[in-house]
Amino acid sequence: MITQQSLPISEDIIGQKEALRVSAQPGPRFPAFDLLGIRIHAITMHDLIAIISDAIENDAKYVVTNLNMHLLYGLHRYSAIRDHHARADFTHVDGLPLIPLLRLVGIRLKHEHRIAYVEFLPGLAAEAASKNGWRIYYLGSEPGVAEKGAALLRERNPGLKLRTHHGYFETRGSENEAVLADIRAYAPDILMVGMGMPRQETWVNENLDRIVARTIFSCCGCTMDYIAGKTPACPRWLANNGFEWLYRLLAEPARLWHRYLVEPWFVLVRFGSAYLKLGRKFSDLDPVLEDTNE
Repeated sequence: MITQQSLPISEDIIGQKEALRVSAQPGPRFPAFDLLGIRIHAITMHDLIAIISDAIENDAKYVVTNLNMHLLYGLHRYSAIRDHHARADFTHVDGLPLIPLLRLVGIRLKHEHRIAYVEFLPGLAAEAASKNGWRIYYLGSEPGVAEKGAALLRERNPGLKLRTHHGYFETRGSENEAVLADIRAYAPDILMVGMGMPRQETWVNENLDRIVARTIFSCCGCTMDYIAGKTPACPRWLANNGFEWLYRLLAEPARLWHRYLVEPWFVLVRFGSAYLKLGRKFSDLDPVLEDTNE
């Protein structure tokens, strides 16, 4: 696992021109970059499937996390998130607005490098059922919600092996032990954790050595809420044009107003102040990512 210490959001580290090729253990390699002390990989949905396949075939264990504006804000607030990103094996982009922001600092990711789990999970379910027989375990959502979403996925993908457990349990003590035992008994190839920030990151940090799963997706948020229909999903055409945040804000203003109306300004101010301190102009930063992955 990656052990390099992650840094909090800092004005001293804003983005490096040289791509890093980092892997703590043999496995898939992708172009990687440093932003605010956090390693970001240029990963597509197809690459996530390759990571899962590699973990299964080579008896490896990978942690996959993601980065968006909300998580950039969380990196400043929560040490658990900083620690989690430091030990993750792969970090991809989730959040279309982050793509143009990264391009301003010389990290030229493409639209295909933005992965939303509400799109990825149905594709993963089809892949698991039709080709590989992979076992998926989803941990998160309110009682009954994840199972409803799982039932829909099983209906669409006959033979899908998918077990769920709600995310409303005590993360220490007997309830946590029961959850870990259930995961261990199922021995999933893929564990998806969606319990909200920073609870999901903290849980994975504290239990990583005891989690029996090949690939752990640690930041799945409310993915099953969308699939189950509990939360209205943004139309893909609107999301693909960068307005998912507005749709979600209008759908859940009481819960999401701070996330979408306050946190992005904090992140943008940090970016701007870093450039003023470093004396760099946006145009001075050269592209660092090739058009194709190696």
